[in-house]
Amino acid sequence: MSLQRRWAPLPLLLGACYMTGAQSINLGPFHFTVLRILLLLGFIRTRVRGERISGGFTGLDRLILAWGAWFIIAASFHQPYGEALVLRLGAVYNVIGIYFLIRIFCQTTEDVVQIVKITAIILVPVGIEMINEKMTHRNVFGLLGGVPIEVLERDDKFRAQGPFGHPILAGTVGGLCFPLIIGIWQRHKSIAKIGLLACAAMVLASTSSGPLMTVAFSAFALLLWLRRSLIAKLRVLAVILYFICNMIMTRPAYYLLEKIDLTGSSAGYHRAAIIEAGINHLNEWWLGGTDYTRHWMPYGVSYSPNHVDITNHYLWYGVDGGLPLMILLILMVWLGFRYIGQTMKLMLTSPKDEQFLVWCVGTGLFAHATTMVSVAYFDQSVMFLYMNLAVIASIRSYATGVSGAKTVDPMRIDRGRGWQTARPVQPEPASG
Repeated sequence: MSLQRRWAPLPLLLGACYMTGAQSINLGPFHFTVLRILLLLGFIRTRVRGERISGGFTGLDRLILAWGAWFIIAASFHQPYGEALVLRLGAVYNVIGIYFLIRIFCQTTEDVVQIVKITAIILVPVGIEMINEKMTHRNVFGLLGGVPIEVLERDDKFRAQGPFGHPILAGTVGGLCFPLIIGIWQRHKSIAKIGLLACAAMVLASTSSGPLMTVAFSAFALLLWLRRSLIAKLRVLAVILYFICNMIMTRPAYYLLEKIDLTGSSAGYHRAAIIEAGINHLNEWWLGGTDYTRHWMPYGVSYSPNHVDITNHYLWYGVDGGLPLMILLILMVWLGFRYIGQTMKLMLTSPKDEQFLVWCVGTGLFAHATTMVSVAYFDQSVMFLYMNLAVIASIRSYATGVSGAKTVDPMRIDRGRGWQTARPVQPEPASG
């Protein structure tokens, strides 16, 4: 409560990285984990101090609220209704709390740098613990409950998970933070170095292909900084290549996921097959989701007799809230990329290190967009997705204010003509 605004994200990141979901206060059917309690304190702080979003509401802010509203409405498609409603209220509380508190606390590029510095330092003990976990085969965070003390093993390989719900998610968090930390390299090289080492420790200790691919996609997007003028052409080329693969392959192009195995124990086939199963059973979940997916695959999961392992965040939202919820997530990602493009154009005269920072934040979103094809964020790792989106909305508002440009509604941008030819929303004339 007493921290300066630039340090206010610290408790949220501590709660996400140092606590498991087992520490909670139960009030009837509601479970207030440490992170949820911190979110509540954060909102109390903003009310007491009169802190609010800088630059006003954006289209992305409205999409987040629309996502939350539909997720709650979609509870009516699930049974038992009361339990489904409680679960959705908790998830919406988490997402909206994380997103809007970061929107309030992060208002300038310096605030972005501060959040990334905090993240880099916080990940160091997590990385060290995960390396220790892999070597000793015991998870210290297991003493808190919510995660096993004994380290998971697959194909004679131990997989550390730290405080997160699964080794893949633990490694994924390290991989997702990698491009953000690269963004502060020029300003804070020492902090960036230790942060990158922590990310590498988390990725390697998780012994999972997914986090390694997250780093690979991030590195690819970072290298595109050198040829950023070709981004539009590369997007078109990527779509063309995908359709060519679809035509020449005997199975859909997304079965290329089956070929990815960087650790010798990956489930690439399952990640591709679950996409195909979701498409084949679209009629079951398209409107508001479904309570039963066990028949989608020949095998299920140990924790539920009704479901298979939905290792895809987009499809995860589809199963929970139908196509509307999935489309809202896709629109969030699309608008986030659009904001990055707009911000880059608004900051053409800014120092190169600021422009590169914005690029790295966009790279972070690219890492999320690609990672969500093979991973579902079902624990506190969701913090890093909505933190990234919030930072994007904030730096776009900041760049608009600094450049003196008028606020533009993205939905009113002329199709195919780009940001610079967009018609600004003119203010209403004053009456008098």
